Amino acid sequence: MIIEQQIPLLESIFADWQQVIGDEYLGYRNHVYRMVHFCFALRQCSDEEREKIMIAGAFHDLGIWIEDTVDYIPPSLPPAKAYLASRGLEHWWDEIQLMITEHHKVRQYRDSDYPLVELFRRGDLVDFSFGMVKFGLDKAVIEQVKQAFPNASFHKNLGKRAWRWFLKHPFNPAPMMKW
Repeated sequence: MIIEQQIPLLESIFADWQQVIGDEYLGYRNHVYRMVHFCFALRQCSDEEREKIMIAGAFHDLGIWIEDTVDYIPPSLPPAKAYLASRGLEHWWDEIQLMITEHHKVRQYRDSDYPLVELFRRGDLVDFSFGMVKFGLDKAVIEQVKQAFPNASFHKNLGKRAWRWFLKHPFNPAPMMKW
């Protein structure tokens, strides 16, 4: 597997959000790079599909820092939509929106019109599970990607945020999850 250490599209999107993300930037950047690479390893993608995965990847968890919340999917959507509009890619919105809103769906996403949604969900889950959920990926590939893009406390910071959320919202502990 070819590991792309710097992907210009991701870097250009991240440049606008690095200050918002602050000290947790490297962790989020590396998470996105890992999940994007897992998506590419799970399925051969066209250039257009790769671009969609990268755009959705850059924005999918951004609401965590925009609104300092664990209920981050709704605030992650407007910047993604604005980005697509700025590039004249509004026709991609339905698919990108689904990739973001469904990436924490517990069960498989089934819609043959949007196969990238399930691929994206799987790529994120491989990373979120520390590679315990593999979807057929070779363990060596997962380790290679994890070595290239260290965790940089991404999961630890998510855990802290989740704990603070739980203390305030014990009856809605994981608002980003969908059945």
